[in-house]
Amino acid sequence: MSEILVLILRRLRAPIITVIVVYAIAVFGLVLMPGVDPAGRPWRMSLFDAFYVMSYTATTIGFGEVPYPYSYAQRLWMTVSIYLTVIGWAYMLGSVFGLTRHPAFQAAIARSRFEARVRRMSDPFFIVCGYGQSGRRLVAALDEIGFATVVLESSPERARAHLILDTRQPSALLIADARAPDVLEAAGVRRANCAGLVALTSGDEINQAIVIDARVLAPRLPLLARIKSSGARETLETIDAVIIVNPYETLAFNLQMALAQADVLRLEDWLSGVPGAKPPTRVEAPRGNWVVAGYGRFGHAVGSALEAAGLPYKAIDIDPKQCGEEGILGSALAEEALRKAGIEQACGLVAGTDVDANNLAIVNNARRLKRKLFVVIRQNDAGNRSLIEAARADMEFVQSVLMTNEIVQQLTTPLLNRFLMLARRQNNVWAAGVAGRLRDAVGDKVPHTWTITCDTALLGARHALVDSPEPPLALVHLLQDPDDRLRRLKAVPLLLLSNGRDVLLPDEHTPLRAGDRILFAGEAGVEGLQRHTLADDAAIDYLRTGREPPRTWLGRLLTGARAATAAKPS
Repeated sequence: MSEILVLILRRLRAPIITVIVVYAIAVFGLVLMPGVDPAGRPWRMSLFDAFYVMSYTATTIGFGEVPYPYSYAQRLWMTVSIYLTVIGWAYMLGSVFGLTRHPAFQAAIARSRFEARVRRMSDPFFIVCGYGQSGRRLVAALDEIGFATVVLESSPERARAHLILDTRQPSALLIADARAPDVLEAAGVRRANCAGLVALTSGDEINQAIVIDARVLAPRLPLLARIKSSGARETLETIDAVIIVNPYETLAFNLQMALAQADVLRLEDWLSGVPGAKPPTRVEAPRGNWVVAGYGRFGHAVGSALEAAGLPYKAIDIDPKQCGEEGILGSALAEEALRKAGIEQACGLVAGTDVDANNLAIVNNARRLKRKLFVVIRQNDAGNRSLIEAARADMEFVQSVLMTNEIVQQLTTPLLNRFLMLARRQNNVWAAGVAGRLRDAVGDKVPHTWTITCDTALLGARHALVDSPEPPLALVHLLQDPDDRLRRLKAVPLLLLSNGRDVLLPDEHTPLRAGDRILFAGEAGVEGLQRHTLADDAAIDYLRTGREPPRTWLGRLLTGARAATAAKPS
């Protein structure tokens, strides 16, 4: 607010001085004008009367001639004063209207409203720097799972999309450069309820600078940056607790899994998707010769994945520096280049140029030469979804989707990422079994995932794990409805972390200990019931014993009396 006040005083200094001078002249002139009282004696207004008259005259209220009828000299001065003050107020109002349209004033007002909105956020929130395709999708995903968001975007055009965003949770936007420390502070990077910061701008250098500034301001805040260059990655790897995500490397790893662990890949995509969405289809890539059209950073990442799988490939690119000696120099839009790359003997094609229309054309040309192809296509612009769908590809690379899934998995549910790392060591049969359990629990949709901690600071957990450990609290008790223990909650325990030991798909009758953490996947609302259970000692006892203890002092008194009576010898 001080910035706005300084701006107002600076821009309106001349108009304010003008109005003050005009009023001073009018008031003092009216004091000097001679008049007469009702008895015909000479009379002049006091300073207060003159100020009072000029005040109501200038505001057009017009109470009349006070306290006595004016003389001709006073009326003449009043006429002059009216026109004089009108000119002064016209100058003032014009300056005020000009100030309200000034970009600096509008930015100051927006900044003040933004800071007020951030201060009102009491629940955990994430700061998202960059509101491009990935940023918009991430904000929507975080909103869906119950997190507020603070968005920083330097481009007014990109930020405009936030104005029509309809969110369930609070969301604040500021058009500013997130590299500025004062902007990060205004976004709440130091606030206790800030759950993390994500840097998703278009440049690696910008993301790197944002993360470094944020780490200085908030040493313990979880940070994540999208980085594509090796130089920026090496810089950020020297900073503690910074999660680095490379969309090209993620796609390459997914392709490797599609070649060897199709069901594990489907399980991973299913669990890391947006809750409520349809689950992904199973994708199994064939083994054989491949053609990579477009050999930039994306193509190199795909080539590395194919090499890791022991599969040969040929790359096509119009840039001789990119394709090298082994690649085919030319445009993959030409059938001649596709033939040179061996498309007629290939089993798979990667259309990975940075133009969506070209990728679609490459796929169509390749299918004319070889009808049966496993196609991987890259989507660059979210507005070109219809082009990508027309390609009928087997596997799509949509950076915003990959980024959203990866970030949500890494930041909001760290235990999910731990589970997925362990799941990658399993085989397809195991993954298919887990997918079947999820489908039985929540149906054909992406489940919610959450982590429950057996924290003895909670009343129910302390009662069951410390004060009254018999009968033992087991995992199955967290899968029962605290209002009706015969009704099973729609959730699947995926991972139990106990004493530093990971247990995949733990048995439901496993006893729980203080500090245990359990990863669940299931329907929305189940997490709230489980937290209610751990916070309520009566609910814990009901689930463990099947008997609901009395909750009122009268009930406890009667229960104690009955117990004492039963204990007496007959």
